[in-house]
Amino acid sequence: MTSSPDLIATPSTERYRLGKLLGNGGFGDVHEAWDPALQRTVAIKRLKPDLVRDQPDNLLQEARLAASLRHPAFIQIYSLEDDGHSKSIVMELVGGKTLHQLLSTTKLSRDQILDIVCQLADAMAQAHAAGLIHGDLKPANLMIEPSGQLRIMDFGLARKIDPLATESGDVLQTQGTIAYLAPEILNGKLPSTLSDIYAVGVLMYEMMHGERPFAHLHGLALAAAQVQSSCTQWAIAPDADQDMVTLLRAMCAPDPAMRIPTMQAVKETARALQGSDSTVSQRLMSPTAAKEPSTSRYISRKIIYCSLGFLLVLGATAYWGTTEEITRQWLPPISDSAHMSNGMAALRRFDSDGSLDIAIENFNAILAKQSNHAAASAGLALAYALRFAGDRSDASWLQRADASAQAAVALDDQLALGYAAKSYVRWQQVRNEEGLQFANQALQLDPTNLFAHNTKCGILLHLQRYSEAELSIEAARKAHPTERLFVDQLGELRYRQGDYMGAEQAFRQSIRLDPDAVYSYANLSMTLVRLGRDDEALQVLQQGLQVRPNGHLYSNLGTALFSRGDYIGAAKAFEHAVSVSKGNSIAYLRWANLADTLRWIPGRESDSQQAYRKAAALIKPLLERAPDNATLISRMGLYAAKLGDKDVASVMSQKAVSAKPSNADIRFRAAIAYEITGQRDSALLELTTAQQLGYPRKLIGTEPDLLALRSDPRFDLLKMEEE
Repeated sequence: MTSSPDLIATPSTERYRLGKLLGNGGFGDVHEAWDPALQRTVAIKRLKPDLVRDQPDNLLQEARLAASLRHPAFIQIYSLEDDGHSKSIVMELVGGKTLHQLLSTTKLSRDQILDIVCQLADAMAQAHAAGLIHGDLKPANLMIEPSGQLRIMDFGLARKIDPLATESGDVLQTQGTIAYLAPEILNGKLPSTLSDIYAVGVLMYEMMHGERPFAHLHGLALAAAQVQSSCTQWAIAPDADQDMVTLLRAMCAPDPAMRIPTMQAVKETARALQGSDSTVSQRLMSPTAAKEPSTSRYISRKIIYCSLGFLLVLGATAYWGTTEEITRQWLPPISDSAHMSNGMAALRRFDSDGSLDIAIENFNAILAKQSNHAAASAGLALAYALRFAGDRSDASWLQRADASAQAAVALDDQLALGYAAKSYVRWQQVRNEEGLQFANQALQLDPTNLFAHNTKCGILLHLQRYSEAELSIEAARKAHPTERLFVDQLGELRYRQGDYMGAEQAFRQSIRLDPDAVYSYANLSMTLVRLGRDDEALQVLQQGLQVRPNGHLYSNLGTALFSRGDYIGAAKAFEHAVSVSKGNSIAYLRWANLADTLRWIPGRESDSQQAYRKAAALIKPLLERAPDNATLISRMGLYAAKLGDKDVASVMSQKAVSAKPSNADIRFRAAIAYEITGQRDSALLELTTAQQLGYPRKLIGTEPDLLALRSDPRFDLLKMEEE
């Protein structure tokens, strides 16, 4: 919130032109008004004289304190006016829709709920730190602006004053208010920071379930139910997120001493639970969302509210914890089923930062209590194997994965997830036929098993059994029509088949299904390069980098800039790609790309050689585990050539070509290796074959290592033959 002017008493409010009445009640009237001096619309709350007669000094002092808050959720207070007969509060006008109105038409998603909780807790943490409590947090007092910003109404209620003039002074006659009051208040104690936390927990329950606890009760019956029961007895939806349930129960513990201690802790925990960067503004205020029936009436007209910015501090005490104290130490234990659900959800988003760590943590939490839990062992095996697949630098991950997968099947030989885990492990061990066998076994037990489908499709693509792969991908998409993983595999299939238009279509669909999956942006950019649409490829990469920094995106960006001859820009991109913070420092291909780029920058030759040596060192253990992998052999031959080892380069290039004679990429790498080591005839032969197999002529024409070759008359003849 921007800095407010000092609150001063002025002779009158005559300079404001009062407009329509926004609210009235036992405490005063709220009007829309025009301020001609400052040319702005404001809200004016005119309080009844008897409400402030006995405490004018406190009124001004507390208003000043509340106005000092600088959080965007708080309503800005412009002035406290006094015309000699009554006092008025001049405030900011706020437009939007209250949470109460929103919940009547819209079912909020998990991330929307958590975003609202984060915003509310962040604002109230500031208020509590300033010595202020709210005392009446409820859906009618919270509003979301068109921008998605949460605004807190009625701040400064002080239990005696209702700034919106919508309720009577008897709190027990206010059904909506009672529902959000902590049990200790109903037992006669004064509001505190912990009672505000309780109210946030009730709000979270209502957002999750569409109604508050004990929705069928009102008045004294509702108050009695809240005092005599516990949040552990509240009805919870079967599909409710268990971590969210745990958090709301921690906020709503009947004993204040057992509650999560601070609003800062609430904010940090809710933020940790958020599965994506989605916000209320992105979800509710996007053009797409605006067309949906549930939100079509959002902002049908501007609803104006005002807020009184003062509140008496009524004996509030709080425990001010640090971020490090916002652990789960105060939370009740999460159930095994919740751990399993969380772990499997994290596995599905394996390419998101931190997802595998989350999966491993959840599966280990189960196994720490039940070492014979077959499903947790299988999930852990998948997480370990995916960790190995991510960088392949530490073979111990694969060894652990194998042991966990074997344990899972031994514990339960009818568990599909166990065979799916064994299947994926065998794939990473380059035991492809066994991997297919276990994948089929898993699918016999569970035809919808996502991980078995993924592994089967991946193995068939790797083996270039494209007709079988297409059938498998079709079956997987039928079982999981909204899963972007199999759309990505369809794109990979089309790319491998040279159908770049089909690949583009698939990768764009993948992004539509999951805009946060940066791998799809990388795949799409690579496809657009093959289509000769370099500018679009760069645009897509920038879109992905706006989602989050990622080594794949930086690597593709470096490749795109390299093909344009921007070696300085390409080097910077590849340096990001191999960095620990933004990429992967143990990815051999990225080091090789960096080395290729540095060769063409004056003064960076030694850095280039060092990067090639790094790439060769990283690829060596991979070749030891998969000595027949033609791609690895081909790349090792190329790196040997660039390090000046002609004999190794020749042997490796010949071996790779013999293993995969129809692979255009391998032929092209062999051509470069031969050209670098002075074997022009062999280079021209391999280049001819690569071009016949479909290697893009543009990439041949922009390869710096083929600069001298392109001046050879035989290269011109090669081009003419192709034409």
